Amino acid sequence: MKTRQAYNPYLPSFEYVPDAEPHIVGDRVYIYGSHDLFNGLNFCLGDYVCWSAPVDDLGSWEYHGVIYRREQDPAAPRFRLTNGLAAPDMVVGPDGRYYLYYFMGGTKMISVAVCDEPAGKYEFYGYVKYQDGTPIGKRGEPFQFDPGCLMDRDGRLYLYTGFAFGGNPILLDGSTPTKHGPMFFELDPKDMLTVISGDELRYIGVKTGEEAKGTPYEDQPFGEASSMRRFGDRYYFIYSSLNSHNLCYAVSDRPDGGFEYGGVLVSCGDIGLPGVEDVKHARMCTGNTHGSLIEIGGKYFIFYHRHSNRKQSSRQACAEEIRFVDGKFLQAEMTSCGLNGGPLSGKGSYPSYIACNVYGKSGTRFMSMFKYPRADNPYLTQKGPDREEGEDQYVANLCPGCTVGYKYFDLRETKKITVHVRGRGSACCVTVRNQEHGGDIISRIPVESCPGGRAFSGSLPSTLTEREALYFSLEGKGSFDFISFDLG
Repeated sequence: MKTRQAYNPYLPSFEYVPDAEPHIVGDRVYIYGSHDLFNGLNFCLGDYVCWSAPVDDLGSWEYHGVIYRREQDPAAPRFRLTNGLAAPDMVVGPDGRYYLYYFMGGTKMISVAVCDEPAGKYEFYGYVKYQDGTPIGKRGEPFQFDPGCLMDRDGRLYLYTGFAFGGNPILLDGSTPTKHGPMFFELDPKDMLTVISGDELRYIGVKTGEEAKGTPYEDQPFGEASSMRRFGDRYYFIYSSLNSHNLCYAVSDRPDGGFEYGGVLVSCGDIGLPGVEDVKHARMCTGNTHGSLIEIGGKYFIFYHRHSNRKQSSRQACAEEIRFVDGKFLQAEMTSCGLNGGPLSGKGSYPSYIACNVYGKSGTRFMSMFKYPRADNPYLTQKGPDREEGEDQYVANLCPGCTVGYKYFDLRETKKITVHVRGRGSACCVTVRNQEHGGDIISRIPVESCPGGRAFSGSLPSTLTEREALYFSLEGKGSFDFISFDLG
């Protein structure tokens, strides 16, 4: 039973879990992802943690703590900075135990940990290996990365891997990127480790690089982030393209090949939706993304991640309901109400960090590992260091010409809006619109310099509907931290 509303990001704002693979066990959905640190120098510097929520209450997430530490892997390099625990996936074995497949930098192998519970303390189990005992990745194969798993209904077990970006020599560590798209290995379900599909590398037909040219994959060639799902009698392979900011899918009648391009599932900047052409005109600064599809209660959701703190390595878990029409998924829009099942209430207090559109007057960019200039760009950040409690993320640098947007709210009975800000400015007003570009101002709220923070209020018109967006900006001269807003 639903006890609270669900926002994006759906975990507390201090938590940075990207690459989330959602899986239902019993009556709960569990996520297995990487673990970034706030303001981390690189991706995936934390140990694996796990969160779960009831399938009928997707706003109530429970923290299960650290489920696996990188030092438990015997091959773990001593130097963590470039050798983190990357995107894992989980599959239930025929013995009822839970197997976590993962990649760690500096090993070139796919490792496996196991546990008797979905969110318990996992123990190292072994490395995926050929029948002669050689771990995959140790025969000069293309780079083994981002393992995705499928235990099919007939009891056959499949592993999918691959990485097609050639411009990351530190991560590649002497390996080569794949030229033929994602690979697959059929594994022996008796031990969950041994390849039984032979020593020859096999590919599923999802194109990348030169092979993608002139095919339906040309605009969205395979990049990384392999994930496999089965809905009905069809198989859906989810991946991040070489464009990196989006998740795409391909579909087949079998799990080991014949995949045809399906389309884009989501972009972490809404690129590809009407009016959003490229990374310079996105609805949020972009970076990589990774996730998967899941069906919950007859509805489909796409899990992905967004970026914060003006760089790529502070990523946060998000999810959106996605339309599934005649066997095809239609690109989802980034929202603030992703798992909520509909618009958020028009009465209540909302943290500013649930913004789904954040950009300055000069547009957006594809972020790097170095922070981009503050300048006229609003951005998501938090006070203090990385931690596992005490959420205070907010939108910094609300400034003239910027846009900070939220979707969606039921505002039929909402009469008043209050913004909580801190900062300095002269002759300033926070403006509120319900349309993104050039829409009429529906509330203009005068604000004053308030270094310690203060609330300012305005009224809303009575003509608003059950599905409205809210876009905040600033008139005047100054800059404020946007902390939260109240609707009433």
